[in-house]
Amino acid sequence: MASFEPKDLPVSKLHSYLLSAVAPRPIAFASTIDENGTPNLSPFSFFNVFSANPPIMIFSPARRVRDNTIKHTLLNVENVKEVVVNVVNYDLVHQMSLSSTEYPKGINEFEKAGLTMVPSDLVKPFRVAESPVQFECKVNEVVALGNEGGAGNLVICEVLKLHIDNEVLNEDKTLNQTKLDLVARAGGSLYSRAKKGFFEIPKPISTQGIGVDSFPEYVKNSMILTGNDLGMLGNIEALPSDDKVEAFVNDLSNRYPNIKTASHREKHKLARNYLSFGDVESAWKILLSKSK
Repeated sequence: MASFEPKDLPVSKLHSYLLSAVAPRPIAFASTIDENGTPNLSPFSFFNVFSANPPIMIFSPARRVRDNTIKHTLLNVENVKEVVVNVVNYDLVHQMSLSSTEYPKGINEFEKAGLTMVPSDLVKPFRVAESPVQFECKVNEVVALGNEGGAGNLVICEVLKLHIDNEVLNEDKTLNQTKLDLVARAGGSLYSRAKKGFFEIPKPISTQGIGVDSFPEYVKNSMILTGNDLGMLGNIEALPSDDKVEAFVNDLSNRYPNIKTASHREKHKLARNYLSFGDVESAWKILLSKSK
């Protein structure tokens, strides 16, 4: 058995061991607001529920290991002591992942991830409409665990009101875990779907994805593409050029002779097929191709 003392490991290696061994972890999709009223949305897997009376949840926006910087969420809960904790199910996991991109302060991650802001009843931060369970909370305390990279900051939240989608409730008003279909975080790029096991989502690109708000309207409002599809499509640095789109479609026409005359609906279905294999660039080339 390999044995280590934390002091003998680089923080990045210790961080990796901790996140891979203590898994899967539930995800707090935390919606906050800054002192100017700008919304922020970010996921945290250092999270759990710790009390029912009073109802207490704790999540931890840790200082970044690589450069010891802190997240906008931490700044927000220190200045506006309210938060909405939204749960993450499989249907929105790619949008959740896209929202974890390190966008500059002032950027609205709801818009970047293509998620819907719903006003809360008792707190200022917005709820995520697509989340099946949402907890409006006041922040009782923020406890800093250290000042170096990797140090956590415990955000101790008291639930003031919870909202549950009727679709995930049984007739007796208990939660149906299968319908809820929660996802959890593991090490590296791995996630765990409660009813199916592990799957992988590539981390958001370091250069920042274009986000759903940059999409053409016919893609953003597609009746075929799902939230997860939009999340994947948003995690790209730039849209492919017209020349690359044309060259790809010309090549694709050997396999799909009708691609140049296909409707938006048909192209969106084909793009979904490419997305199922993780081929975001090819999916975009199909979506951006012009019909003749």
